[in-house]
Amino acid sequence: MKIYVLHENTAWVEPLRVALHERGLSFEEWFLDTGTLDLTKPPPEGVFYNRMSASSHTRGHRYAPEHAAAALAWLERHGRRVLNGGRALQLELSKVAQYAALEGLGIRTPRTVAVIGRQPLVEAARRFPLPFITKHNRAGKGLGVRLFHDAEALARYVESEAFEPSVDGITLLQEYIEAPEPFITRVEFVAGRFLYAVQVDTSQGFELCPADACRVDDTYCPGGEDAGALFRIVEGFRHPLVERYERVLAANDIHIAGIEFIVDRDGVAYTYDINTNTNYNSEAEEAAGQSGMGAIADYLGLELARLPGFTSQPASTGVLEG
Repeated sequence: MKIYVLHENTAWVEPLRVALHERGLSFEEWFLDTGTLDLTKPPPEGVFYNRMSASSHTRGHRYAPEHAAAALAWLERHGRRVLNGGRALQLELSKVAQYAALEGLGIRTPRTVAVIGRQPLVEAARRFPLPFITKHNRAGKGLGVRLFHDAEALARYVESEAFEPSVDGITLLQEYIEAPEPFITRVEFVAGRFLYAVQVDTSQGFELCPADACRVDDTYCPGGEDAGALFRIVEGFRHPLVERYERVLAANDIHIAGIEFIVDRDGVAYTYDINTNTNYNSEAEEAAGQSGMGAIADYLGLELARLPGFTSQPASTGVLEG
């Protein structure tokens, strides 16, 4: 028995590899881009951790999420221990699904309209309060996020070659939440429980709020090499949303995630993203004496040890492509 990590981005898994090695845990990576899934055979025994990303298509892995969904269905049908399973993947791939899950448990999200088609997008924008932002329904890395102060500007954009449609065909119109200070808060959870909160400086990318905290340029993502100054772990963080977020995670079979919110000038918090493929900023963690990937590795090790018939084995690693 071992730990299996399902993903499509080798670079994002590297810190987890290090943490698993440090703990002497046996694991194998399943790189889910192309390949074959034999449904007539049972999967191996072990703990399966899904790290599929909504932005996989930007790395040339267009059908990796669909491949992951098939693999998770196969694993769950055979009763394997899956962390961030099929339901978590559904939310990772759809902000509409995220907002429905959040609103269903009484958590406020920004006013949003989902639109399919260019002309319907322009027509919807002309009825939408100003200012507003656009974003992709299946997103990540700030894909499709733009700020508009009038509908005609959006119409010109939609009719131009610069228009970038969402990979799933759904573009979101969303109210622009103006914060009194340029930051958002990202709350991290491992094992469905609060780990820590990060304050993210958005002064260099304010037009992306309330969307993803990072720009399309990976420099502004939590794992970016030059992003340390933008991320600060908040000591002693307390907020009523934490307990409610934990309920959302439990209700949707999500075990590991980062959830982001922004507070407007009236002190109202709006939650706008659930990221089930969460990454961490090493500089911010070092300054605060924290380790998100370390916490995940500890959790995976505990889940593995709980499996019936588990006996400790020498650590081994491998990568299964396809």
